[in-house]
Amino acid sequence: MNTKLKLHGFNNLTKTLSFNIYDICYAKTQQHCQEYIQYIDEAYNSKRLTDILTKVTRIIGATILNTSCQDYDPQGASVTMLIAEGDGSFGEKSDLNEETPGPLPDAIAAHLDKSHITVHTYPESHPDNGISTFRADIDVSTCGVISPLKALNFLLHSFDSDIVTVDYRVRGFTRDVSGKKLFIDHNINSIQNYLSKEARERYQMIDVNVYQENIFHVKMLLKEFILDNYLFGAGENEFEKAEVLQIKQQLKREMLEIFYGRNISENIALKHDLFNE
Repeated sequence: MNTKLKLHGFNNLTKTLSFNIYDICYAKTQQHCQEYIQYIDEAYNSKRLTDILTKVTRIIGATILNTSCQDYDPQGASVTMLIAEGDGSFGEKSDLNEETPGPLPDAIAAHLDKSHITVHTYPESHPDNGISTFRADIDVSTCGVISPLKALNFLLHSFDSDIVTVDYRVRGFTRDVSGKKLFIDHNINSIQNYLSKEARERYQMIDVNVYQENIFHVKMLLKEFILDNYLFGAGENEFEKAEVLQIKQQLKREMLEIFYGRNISENIALKHDLFNE
C-alpha cells in the first residue's frame, strides 16, 4: 500500500477515463440494417442512458447535481451528468489509487469528487457491404484523490463489446506540504492492471503509453469470433458457404480497421491471426 501523501490544500489533479466501445454486426438486407439501427437507437435512447448513468452514480456512491440529455435525428443520443462525492463504501481512499482491478458490477462502490460522467452513442451503417456498427463513448472525469480507473471493470462488464479503447490521463498538478508540485499522485504502469483476469483472457490487448506525460492507452479486441454473434436478422445456416466466408472476411476486416485505427488491405485482414475460431 502506498504511503498517504500529505498535500497542501485540495488535490487539484484532474483524472479522466475515456472508454469507447464498439459493437459490430452484419445485416443481410437493407431492411435488416434499418431494423438494427432502430433497435440500437431504441435500446440506447437518452432515457435508457440516463437510467444507466443514474444507476452507475448510485453504485459508485456519487450524488447527481445536474442531468442533461438529448436524442438526435436520425439516430444517436447523449447524456451528461455533473456529480459530486457521496458516501461510497468501496474500501479506504488509500486503496482507490492502487494499481489493481476494480470491483465487478455486483460489488462496485467508490467516491467521486466534483466530477462528471458523459455518454454519447453513434449507430451507423453502410448500404454497400451490410456492416453496421454501434459506438458508445463514455467519459468519467474526477478531481481529487481517487482515480476513475476503479470504475473500468464495471463499465467493461456492463457492455458486451467487440472492440474497446480506453484512454486515461492525469492533468494539472497539486502540491505537497513543502510546496513541491505533484503531477500524478499514484503509481500506474498499465491500464491492463485495472482489468479483471477474465477480461485479460477474453481480449487481445495492446498498450500505447506516454509515461512522461501521464497518458495511458489500451486497445482491446475480442479474441473469440463466432459468426452467429455478429449476424442480425438471420443465422449462419441461412447463407451459402461462399457467403459465410465473405461475411467473415468483411466482419474481421471491419474489426481490425477499428482496432488499429486505419484502413487495411483485404489480404492483410485474411492473414491476421488475432482471431480464434
